[in-house]
Amino acid sequence: MIYHVNAEAAAGGDGSEGRPFTRITQAAELAGPGDEILVAPGIYREAVNPKNGGTSKARIIYRATEKLGAVITGADPVKNWERVDGVPDGLQKGAGTVWRARLLNSEWFAEYNPYTTMVSGDWFSAYYTAPDGSRQRNVCHTGEVYLNDKALFEVATLAEVFDPKPYQPAWDIDFSVYTWYTEQDEADDCTVIYANFQDADPNRENVEINVRRYCFYPEEEGRGYITLSGFKVTKAATQWAPPTAYQEGMIGPHWSKGWIIEDCEVSHSKCSGISLGKYLQPENDNKWLKEKVKDGTQTERDCICRAQREGWTRERIGSHVIRRCHIHDCGQTGIVGHLGGVFSVIEDNHIHHINVRQNLAGAEIGGIKMHAAIDVIYRHNHIHHCSRGIWLDWQAQGTRVTGNLLHDNSLPYKHLLCKEGKRTLGEDLFIEVSHGPTLVDNNILLSDRAMKLCTQGVAVVHNLIAGAFCGVGTGTDNGAKTGNSARYTPYHVPHRTEIDGFMTILHGDMRFYNNIFVQKPIRPFLQELMEQSAKGSKIWDDNNILVGTHPYDGYMDEETWLKQFDGYCGHGSGVKDCYYLPLPVWCAGNVYYNGAKPCELEKDAVVEERPVRLTLEEREDGWILDTDIYAALPDGSRRMICTDTLGRAFEPEERFENPDGSPITFDTDYCGQKRTEGFPAGPFARYDGKRPVA
Repeated sequence: MIYHVNAEAAAGGDGSEGRPFTRITQAAELAGPGDEILVAPGIYREAVNPKNGGTSKARIIYRATEKLGAVITGADPVKNWERVDGVPDGLQKGAGTVWRARLLNSEWFAEYNPYTTMVSGDWFSAYYTAPDGSRQRNVCHTGEVYLNDKALFEVATLAEVFDPKPYQPAWDIDFSVYTWYTEQDEADDCTVIYANFQDADPNRENVEINVRRYCFYPEEEGRGYITLSGFKVTKAATQWAPPTAYQEGMIGPHWSKGWIIEDCEVSHSKCSGISLGKYLQPENDNKWLKEKVKDGTQTERDCICRAQREGWTRERIGSHVIRRCHIHDCGQTGIVGHLGGVFSVIEDNHIHHINVRQNLAGAEIGGIKMHAAIDVIYRHNHIHHCSRGIWLDWQAQGTRVTGNLLHDNSLPYKHLLCKEGKRTLGEDLFIEVSHGPTLVDNNILLSDRAMKLCTQGVAVVHNLIAGAFCGVGTGTDNGAKTGNSARYTPYHVPHRTEIDGFMTILHGDMRFYNNIFVQKPIRPFLQELMEQSAKGSKIWDDNNILVGTHPYDGYMDEETWLKQFDGYCGHGSGVKDCYYLPLPVWCAGNVYYNGAKPCELEKDAVVEERPVRLTLEEREDGWILDTDIYAALPDGSRRMICTDTLGRAFEPEERFENPDGSPITFDTDYCGQKRTEGFPAGPFARYDGKRPVA
């Protein structure tokens, strides 16, 4: 059955081609396995709640007939703005630029009012540290005000609307003086919004506000095998999405299997754009925030075990595909997930400008932020200008990050750092407290910090890396002032969700083969920050910005590590520290330029004194990597790396292999070219100096 939808059609249609529905929701109420919903260009101001799911052999397909022509939005326009002529006592500014809208709650908001709902949840920071060192409160409703598709900045007081000050943490600080404030008129049951539009007239411009919580999201679990293709999805009042809560997004499968989200533009979610996340566990939903007495790490372990009991299996959950989507300007994440995203493929997406307004803060932020990315493949994505690129937290087991371009995912300006340097710099890839195996191959990583590695069980193969490794050997405790606060994280039966055990992070168990490392010029304020960090505690981050494998100096090779166990025959001969020391590290075939430093374990490191050029430029025909690295590479081929070379990740005893258990040979490069005899290090089998890489 094919259902037709056209926002411009006459009311009363039956979904036929001649008499289409006017709302996608009408079709979503009826569509069943094998049906297709064709949506004509137009604006659809609705929260689509698919009533039914498809099957593996008969999907339900929602398709825009013109790519990005059909817009599903969680926002409505506001045209009843009144200029506020008076200025509150004690203020000198704001006359003529501040406007007010009064919205009757019964007409604008049903069960959910984004202007009385605060952003909150586990690991959400209600405060931020300003550059002057002062502690400032984040004021965040799930609502938002947009001027010509650009979100204004919410402030805590009406005075800050009349006399706005630049918001120092924002990457676009100039626009931060466009501010808004909300309050409730209980007598008239109205939501009142004040906004400083500067020189713009909101009644003549396109001004919208978030009204709906979702855009395309089933309210019930288990609505699987749905395809969403070619839509523009934008502006929803989503809530903070930590791993210990019901994780929502503007789009999401809501604890089901087999969704495909393709060729969509996803933007301006208050928190997360697409969620592959966790279902609601009423007894353990933001429990840390609500009850305080159990640490968030423990409530997360609890929710994983509960999910195991309640049906979290490969057969029921995950195996989604997100491909060729343009995801941008979301407050928390472009893509978020915990448990629900297992066995998925995320490929060919363009993700940028995530959390750059810095109006949301906390430990659940990134272009992509996923917990338990078991057997998830991140392939050929372009991720840039995010406060962090990809964050793989806990259980990155069987996870593969391959053929991606990441750059400009670190704080760009000195003024964004507070005096204590507590605001994180960000990096292209953060892997945290996982036991692996996690595979990072054939990527181009160009941010100041390439990888934060508070983890173990990672193989880094054939990458071009122009940023530092940081957090090595640290960041795996919870930071208790006294006593032990080690984080025990789970590992799983290979290629399954069933838990096989829990263990702390020993560090090490790392492999670095055939990479090219390039030290870029170091921005002075980053040098200052690294030196400052070296003098203090390094429990979370050492802020290293020196490129190379050198942070693993002092780790053992495999032979030395194994010798510790010689002659040891169990408890009767006394407990040995060898069970709790860092695991071994393997390094070979890497090349280092411009002062990048190898690890002392690497005996065949090639350290080139000749300076090399490395720039990335955006042009009309794409992003061009301009470099003479390959012209400067020394003669001599690299060793072909394969699953057998890499061995097994220590704790789960799982090989670095494909999700189906088959072995990998790294004989194909970033561009899909085959590596033949005499191939070089790095992500390219051959390179002519300038090439589009995105």
